[in-house]
Amino acid sequence: MKELVRPSRLTPGARVAVVATSGPVPEERLQAGLDILRGWDLDPVVGPHVLDRHGEFGYLAGTDADRAADLQNAWCDPSVDAVLCARGGYGVMRMVELLDWNAMRAAGPKVLVGFSDVTALHEAFATRLGLVTLYGPMAAGIDFIKNARSQEHLRSTLFAPETVRTIASGGRALVPGRARGVILGGCLCLLASELGSAYARPGARGGLLCLEDVGEETYRLDRYLTQLLRADWFDGVRGVLLGSWERCEPYERVRALLIDRLGGLGVPVVEEFGFGHCEGALTIPFGVAAELDADAGTLTLEEPALH
Repeated sequence: MKELVRPSRLTPGARVAVVATSGPVPEERLQAGLDILRGWDLDPVVGPHVLDRHGEFGYLAGTDADRAADLQNAWCDPSVDAVLCARGGYGVMRMVELLDWNAMRAAGPKVLVGFSDVTALHEAFATRLGLVTLYGPMAAGIDFIKNARSQEHLRSTLFAPETVRTIASGGRALVPGRARGVILGGCLCLLASELGSAYARPGARGGLLCLEDVGEETYRLDRYLTQLLRADWFDGVRGVLLGSWERCEPYERVRALLIDRLGGLGVPVVEEFGFGHCEGALTIPFGVAAELDADAGTLTLEEPALH
């Protein structure tokens, strides 16, 4: 697995576009997020369809074509330095084929931030654009609006990435050891759903794999992991970082499953690493080479996430 191209860091006055790629966005949360971005001396602009709701499927923020157009237009706008997704939910998989990847590649590297359903975009940006992306809090997300740690870690990653070369989560070793690799991953159910897609990696070989999910029963998590195992998707993985399992079943039950399905991989595994759908979620750069120390609960980047 190769390291990917790192976009440039943000500077005061940078223009950032906020777009809705997935589910509908509550206006009051969007405005609160925009206020935080302005407080960072950024110039946020909002996609024209960010507050839309699909006429038939209320779980979508407007039509697939409009969501794709907002993302593509923001990415291809030379005045925009970063694109922040407004929220997750569901919808990226429906519109990723509608994007003009040649035009987006020609626009050059810039920063993409999001998590959860945005996992499908992280995969597509890796395979189609070869870019480092940030698995971090979203502009209209509750955690971004209300949690200082979440805000500050994202802000440091965007403006001063050399200050967060070591990500220390307080996580614990599920399987001890150290490993080096390129960081990838995201929401477990999305990675399983992307299996076989032309917009996703064929596997995690050579990678430090980040996994987390939300609102899933244990048997469904079992199904996703087993599907990936049966497809040999974990073959050659160097290490595993486990984030949050919010609104899943009691963690000890989930933990037993994770040991059962991942403990036999023969690689270091760290749990409760503090990214994903949890309070104070950390920002994790995908596509950067790093060293995982499961015993210490640290992830040390070989280079800053952004130039």
